[in-house]
Amino acid sequence: MWGLATYSYVAFELSGRRLTGTVDAPDQSSAMAIVASSGAKLLEISERASSGSTSAKKQSVSRAELALLTRRLADLSAAGLPLDRSLQLSGEQSDNIYLQQVTLEATKDVRGGVPISDALAKYPDLFPSVFTMTLKAGEASGQFPQVAARLAELQQTEVRRRSQFIGALTYPAILAATCVVVVLFLMLFIIPKLSGVFNDLGSELPASTRLLLSASDFTTHNGALILIALVALVVVYQGYMRSAQGQYSRDRILLNMPLVGKIVTKAAISRYARVLGTLIYGGVPILESLRIAGAAVGNRVLEASGTEVQKSVREGHRIADAMRDTGVFSNVLVQMVAVGEETGDLPTMLSRVSESMDFDVDTGVQKLTSLLEPIMVLAMGGFVGFVVISILLPVYEAQDLVK
Repeated sequence: MWGLATYSYVAFELSGRRLTGTVDAPDQSSAMAIVASSGAKLLEISERASSGSTSAKKQSVSRAELALLTRRLADLSAAGLPLDRSLQLSGEQSDNIYLQQVTLEATKDVRGGVPISDALAKYPDLFPSVFTMTLKAGEASGQFPQVAARLAELQQTEVRRRSQFIGALTYPAILAATCVVVVLFLMLFIIPKLSGVFNDLGSELPASTRLLLSASDFTTHNGALILIALVALVVVYQGYMRSAQGQYSRDRILLNMPLVGKIVTKAAISRYARVLGTLIYGGVPILESLRIAGAAVGNRVLEASGTEVQKSVREGHRIADAMRDTGVFSNVLVQMVAVGEETGDLPTMLSRVSESMDFDVDTGVQKLTSLLEPIMVLAMGGFVGFVVISILLPVYEAQDLVK
């Protein structure tokens, strides 16, 4: 109707039950009055966007929040609730207002006859293709609760892995930042004050002292140029990393780095196997599963290899043979996939490969962290020791001359 707007609201019944819904009214005051006339206590109300997208202010949704939403959706649907009710309750239990509003909009679409996967696919910034395609397959196969539970496990594993990497790198990053601050403080404030003292000693300075004074002098007099060069370097790097070639080069370097390369490779292959197994378990066609898993692997080199696998399978080759031909995927993955193809239980084999590689990644991250920490401490202590020796040597040599 002309002159009416749609308002989404959150309210409580007298019994304490939480209500969400929409109401058409000429303005917000009228909408509030309509909700109040039903006897409910209004908690929140906002105008719904005319385009059909959520009217709540868009905000970031973390991986953990999305994983929790999926887990609730799986649990509620497994308990026998209809999908629209399961989706509504899952959204209402979220602490993220934007996610609540998105699920409210999707619930309305589901109640209007739209499949839940298509309703959520309207928000690709929140729900990637691996999410919606898996749910679509679950709907088609009649195993929505089981497929949603498998998807929730996938997301929760990804959240744990991300947290693990962040936690492992936090302490080395703090040490590195501290080292940089100490170096700059010494170069800009301490060493320049000592240069006059060294010149008054009247003796030839040791090579280490001359090197230290030269570095300090260069940093002091060219600080602006150094800062501009660093900013320019960062801008150029970010621009290059936005290109496909830059991302491919970065990922290839990561895979070939000593120590780190093996961990990154196993983590990426584990993700590939986990996503592929989830999609196949849900009933997604094999070629589509290979495409989505390759796009979701998070590494351009392995993504290109995944594309090769997909093309080879389309031509009639077995998945294991296609993976082996790329020369990128590990022998363990290839052999387990071969067994899965022979037994007809490929999702289980992929899940076991992923779990095995996750254990290797966890162990590798722990070893790398235990190795990085003493290296950073030794590097920082070595520089401080070099500065101390460079400062004390001229003093001792001057004392010897006086004697």
